[in-house]
Amino acid sequence: MADIKDPENTLLMETTQGAVVIEMRPDLAPNHVARIKELVRDGFYDGIVFHRVIDGFMAQTGCPHGTGTGGSGKKLKAEFNKESHQRGVCSMARAMDPNSGDSQFFICFGDASFLDGQYTVWGKVLEGMEHVDKIKRGEPVSNPDKIVSLKVAADAA
Repeated sequence: MADIKDPENTLLMETTQGAVVIEMRPDLAPNHVARIKELVRDGFYDGIVFHRVIDGFMAQTGCPHGTGTGGSGKKLKAEFNKESHQRGVCSMARAMDPNSGDSQFFICFGDASFLDGQYTVWGKVLEGMEHVDKIKRGEPVSNPDKIVSLKVAADAA
């Protein structure tokens, strides 16, 4: 396990493919990080599937229906920032409305800089990207991988 510098802003994600450590960036998106932590602490993400996984692009999760049509019911105002969508970056999914992000997020497999300035980057994978790389692909994914559990590192100690 990586040496965790800020346990309050680090997520420990256990997936069906293995463990992933995500550094959250409240300096980039304070409201998104606060809301994600709230959902994590409520157990919202536990058992949720990666419903949309596009090879060379990204793995998306966070829909309680497993279809990409749902969320927690609380929309977030966009917090677009200068951080580039590169390998391991975690960013909020949204509908056409920039202020429609909710609980769905994606992890980039590679360079997705064409999304820069249009989606809210809120974190980055520190460890376990090799497990993210193994997540089953598809739109929709048949027999999808899932988040077994997602915890704030400060709570896992």
